[in-house]
Amino acid sequence: MSSSISSSDAEAPAAWRRFFIRAVAAAAAGCALLYALVVLVDPWGVLPFHIPAERPPVSTNARYAFAGLAREPRFDAAIIGTSTSRMLRPEALNGAFGARFANLAMNAATAYEQSRIFEVFLRHHPRPRAVVIGLDHVWCAVGPLQRFTPRPFPEAFYGRSPWPAYREMLSFYAIQEAAKQAAVLAGLMRPPYGRDGYTRFLPPEEAYDAERAARSLPPLPAETRRHVATAPSDLPIPPLALLGRMVAETPPETRLVLMFMPLWLGAQAAPGSGGAAVMEACKRRVSAMAAAHPNAVVLDFWRASPITREPTHYWDPKHYRDAIAERIEGHLNRAARGDPGESEDYAVLR
Repeated sequence: MSSSISSSDAEAPAAWRRFFIRAVAAAAAGCALLYALVVLVDPWGVLPFHIPAERPPVSTNARYAFAGLAREPRFDAAIIGTSTSRMLRPEALNGAFGARFANLAMNAATAYEQSRIFEVFLRHHPRPRAVVIGLDHVWCAVGPLQRFTPRPFPEAFYGRSPWPAYREMLSFYAIQEAAKQAAVLAGLMRPPYGRDGYTRFLPPEEAYDAERAARSLPPLPAETRRHVATAPSDLPIPPLALLGRMVAETPPETRLVLMFMPLWLGAQAAPGSGGAAVMEACKRRVSAMAAAHPNAVVLDFWRASPITREPTHYWDPKHYRDAIAERIEGHLNRAARGDPGESEDYAVLR
């Protein structure tokens, strides 16, 4: 009797060990299989080996979504910027520039993040036909350089080596986005972005409420009818070092358009203020760096103009309506020839 109990007691730990080993092996095999599927789908299009297919952006965080789009060989031109540039439609610019644009503008992107997406694009398109860089307050900020926002930024997707990107596939987020990408590739789901990066992120025009929009706009300064020059500041503007490198690295044959975006005039610094002095300094330094590029044009929409002083042109202080986007696209199409001409909407700084 005691011998039987002793034998059973001895076999129990061994049985548990076998169960544990098998369970761990099954879990490891399942994880390996799941990881292999994520890698093969490659939801962000950043890995060197994956199922051959065109991958439209699927992640609502453009810092993930656009890292692969910037690599796509079907594009030879790019729009870089924040949400103030997202309303520009690649298809409206392609003909005049003789190019195929991707809109790589990202909501609230820092100057550093914009410089990184530019690096990826230029690395994979060493001779682009055109680059349009939308400039706003993030490029003219004084004080310490801000690198990131609360939105996650996958640095591994932006380096020269593709191998660190494999680490990013070991996450629940990667699994989720791989499932979305698989559904898009199978035709079961529409991607949140267009295949060229453009998507309309503002409400539909028929939902525009002028009174509601006006309540979100800061009041206009006393001077609204013309641009008032202000002596520039001598404060350092750290983001411009990144922009200078971007301009210097852009090939001389590439049409480069640097464009100060048309923020609502009430959101711009008042003439004579310290903020206006920094803005003037920023514009002068951008013009000086662009002078070294033979195909650069600098357009300044960030000023008093028929666009910026009319409240019905805006949803909020930063985001203009469709008609203004089309107006800007028309000006850009003239800039494609290198001579945008004169307009009350902007000043040609270079």
